[in-house]
Amino acid sequence: MKIDLLKEKIFQVNSTEAFNQLALQIFQHQYQHVPVYRNWVDLLNRPAPNHFTEIPFLPIAFFKSQLVLEKDKTAETTFLSSGTTQMTRSKHAVADLSLYETSFTQAFRYFFGDPDAYLVIALLPNYLQQGDSSLVYMVQQLMALTNHRLSDFYLEQPNRIEAAYLQGKKEGKKVILFGVSYALMDLADQGINLSDAIVVETGGMKGRRKEMDKQALHDYLKKGLGNPTISSEYGMTELLSQGYSMQDGIFQTPPWMKVILRQTNDPLNLNVPMGKTGGVNVIDLANIHSCSFIATDDLGKMHEEGFTLQGRFDQSDIRGCNLMVF
Repeated sequence: MKIDLLKEKIFQVNSTEAFNQLALQIFQHQYQHVPVYRNWVDLLNRPAPNHFTEIPFLPIAFFKSQLVLEKDKTAETTFLSSGTTQMTRSKHAVADLSLYETSFTQAFRYFFGDPDAYLVIALLPNYLQQGDSSLVYMVQQLMALTNHRLSDFYLEQPNRIEAAYLQGKKEGKKVILFGVSYALMDLADQGINLSDAIVVETGGMKGRRKEMDKQALHDYLKKGLGNPTISSEYGMTELLSQGYSMQDGIFQTPPWMKVILRQTNDPLNLNVPMGKTGGVNVIDLANIHSCSFIATDDLGKMHEEGFTLQGRFDQSDIRGCNLMVF
């Protein structure tokens, strides 16, 4: 099937059957046209899956050392992951920015509603400083869709954030705040009351604060910001789609994105019982020009309502399959 017809179907997925059919078609396209992915699939000798659960997942580490991009395509932009100067940052060459824009806009509408009803506040200092961030690009575009003069990035300006929040409420706008974890904690320490805002933490202490689990972080933010619930965004440089947790740390995904767990000691085995910890694999159909099937370094658990995050692998956690070690 021609690539344009596949792209049209991505955001029309409305059932597991439709997802499965499109995932298999996109797999065949990427196997034929993305050299890095084809080499990986051939190494595993798994070129003919019959269901999306049989599709090989590319380890996310490849994005640090390889160009994961359809041959004969050029990058419209390249997003880089956040990290310290000592770290190798992942690079995601994006051939079609309009796909990314459609994906995050549709996902926002899916979880939160029309952006025009919102005022968007962002507290993402390290992402702004390092540049080339897919998260910053997403939030900038959402700000533009709000058509509100106070939708902006705010850096260590608690009084301005509070003033924008109060003004937005006065005008009848919903207020949503996207913030990196440590910056939200700094804001919570100021005692700013954001009780009616949607607070979306995007993860990441970035070495600025002591790491803590999601529940402890959310409890801290609830208390400091006077907010009864804290939401989370699950996205990454290597993807073009995002999942969201609206409360209780349970993430859900839009229809064109799925999370599947793999066993921690056998990365090719996707048989992980409900409630047990496994490695997080992501299918992102929007990532059609790169790789839609990615084995991340995250750990998670599946629940009836969605999935929760349990931290990340470190090198000592990767056992049983040296194909996953680089």
